[in-house]
Amino acid sequence: MGDLIGTAVGGTLYYVAKSEFDRVLALPVPDVQRVGIFATLARINTLYMIARAGSGHIGSSFSSLDMMAWIELRGRRRDADGQSNDLFFSSKGHDAPGLYNVLIATGALDFDNIHMLRRLGGLPGHPDVNVPGMAFNTGSLGMGVSKAKGFLAANRLLQRDGRVFVLTGDGELQEGQFWESLISAANGKMDNLVVIIDHNKLQSDTLVAQVSDLGDLEAKLKAFGWHVARCDGNDLAAFSATLDDCMAVTGQPKIIIADTVKGKGVSFMEHTSIDSDVELYKFHSGAPSAEAYVAGAQELIDLANRQLAGAGADALLLEIEERPQAAAPPPGQQRLVPAYSNALLAQAAKHANLVALDADLVLDTGLIPFRDAYPDRFIECGIAEQDMVSQAGGMARGGLLPIVHSFACFLSARPNEQIYNNATEGTKIIYVASLAGVLPAGPGHSHQAVRDISSLAGVPGLTMVEPSCEAEVGALLDWAIDENDASTYIRLVSTPCDIPYALPQDYTPRPGIGVILADGEDVVVIAYGPTMLPVAIDAAHKLSNNGIQARVVNLPWLNIVDRDWLAGVVKGASAVVSIDNHYVVGGQGDRIADALATITDAPPLVRLGLRDVPPSGQNAEVLDALGLDAATIASTISAALAAARKA
Repeated sequence: MGDLIGTAVGGTLYYVAKSEFDRVLALPVPDVQRVGIFATLARINTLYMIARAGSGHIGSSFSSLDMMAWIELRGRRRDADGQSNDLFFSSKGHDAPGLYNVLIATGALDFDNIHMLRRLGGLPGHPDVNVPGMAFNTGSLGMGVSKAKGFLAANRLLQRDGRVFVLTGDGELQEGQFWESLISAANGKMDNLVVIIDHNKLQSDTLVAQVSDLGDLEAKLKAFGWHVARCDGNDLAAFSATLDDCMAVTGQPKIIIADTVKGKGVSFMEHTSIDSDVELYKFHSGAPSAEAYVAGAQELIDLANRQLAGAGADALLLEIEERPQAAAPPPGQQRLVPAYSNALLAQAAKHANLVALDADLVLDTGLIPFRDAYPDRFIECGIAEQDMVSQAGGMARGGLLPIVHSFACFLSARPNEQIYNNATEGTKIIYVASLAGVLPAGPGHSHQAVRDISSLAGVPGLTMVEPSCEAEVGALLDWAIDENDASTYIRLVSTPCDIPYALPQDYTPRPGIGVILADGEDVVVIAYGPTMLPVAIDAAHKLSNNGIQARVVNLPWLNIVDRDWLAGVVKGASAVVSIDNHYVVGGQGDRIADALATITDAPPLVRLGLRDVPPSGQNAEVLDALGLDAATIASTISAALAAARKA
């Protein structure tokens, strides 16, 4: 540890210690030169952090890191004690690793956090107010300017001084709330508000211009009454000069369009590189491969040493850690999103009126095969779920069968009113919601869809389902298209899953009716989906070792339960346990409780699920923390069974 090294090697991760940042900040060189070296060191640590965590967003962190470093070090006004009333935060949230490393390097965050990205008790995948230095929870796009306005209103009423700097993404500008937020800021002459658009030209799937071209962005923003400036956001001299000019403007809020390069700092990670496939930019999210890490780290280390030499300083001293070895995935893991891709193609071949709508998540929602096979029936709507769902409403009224796709956390919440409006028109629309439930836990609560059942369960005519395995994906999609006359919400878990059960060969979905996966007489455990059903099976095995026989039931119907079927399933059992991959309130357990209430001599029900905001971390440790691991569930069932038998 601490040796001077010149070359990155495979299997080894490198990071820069706090003492090296302190050395850089003390260099007697111009501010632009000093902050430039600081930003390079922060990139080294950001790459380390993401590689060690196994996931994160490199591209967005690197495009905005120069600006974040400048604002933190030079843009925010500070008193003699180093305190500042100015506030800076990122609205886009994907650049959290970069922001974390700026704060770690300045001492605003404890340095040990560099090892704790996406770990329980560490740094969430997206900013969270429980982390020092995070002003707001971000990651759900479009909220930043509104949050800033509210904070400034509080400052005014409480007679506090201070400016607010908000960093947004350019893809984020497709969210309607961003444009809504501009009007009152201009009317209120909020000249202590500065918005910086990280205009790196690339969003999740591809170029912003190919998804929803922003057009003459300067003219649009000026039309809202804002002072607008533009510069190269990766050129610190240009950015600092532009920021200074903006601060001299009074009577208007300010926006800086900062033209940046996604992945800036590592040649092959930059979206402008000849090697970069902007049709599917691979450094948007996820950890770099071992080879990419070595090459990227070496570029940054070499750059840092050139910059230090130019400042008359010694070469960089690096800390070394061996890269954690990722466990090989067990054989036979099932992936529901690819299974959905195949099922969708099969249905599209049968229904010429079937169209697919996407919200800038074509890879994550499995739509690339459909887009390639049926380009005329694929509609890319961008980061604009309300617009997408209402377009689907118009298509349905026009005779098409629209299938709408996004992450469950966004599809159930942002266009909730639009989904209800479509339902009131009596049309048929299928909503396919990926990334459903508490896993993956690394991105944090902005991306953990654990309230979608409650938010949509009461929509008239909308049936909600969650397949438990690859085979059930196609079966439920076929039911939604070929048998259901009304609308369907299909909840898809995106993580690879170990499935310790199989559906009966003659399995056919029947509304409100489940299937027994493991039989037993003492207690009935009802769950759904490939996250909690395997846990339920594991818990049943643990119970069996203690002489308790559990009947595990897969009930894929989230908001309907067939009373007669349920009465037969629970007959003779001493207790019923429901397990929700969702908050307990409003989950499937509530529907089971409603049905049990109409059954004479029904066993008592224990509802398991989330009761608090889920943490960010590795999947297994988060399930443990929530009490949704097999051992805890088995213990809870044992206690519930004992209590039921005493009653």
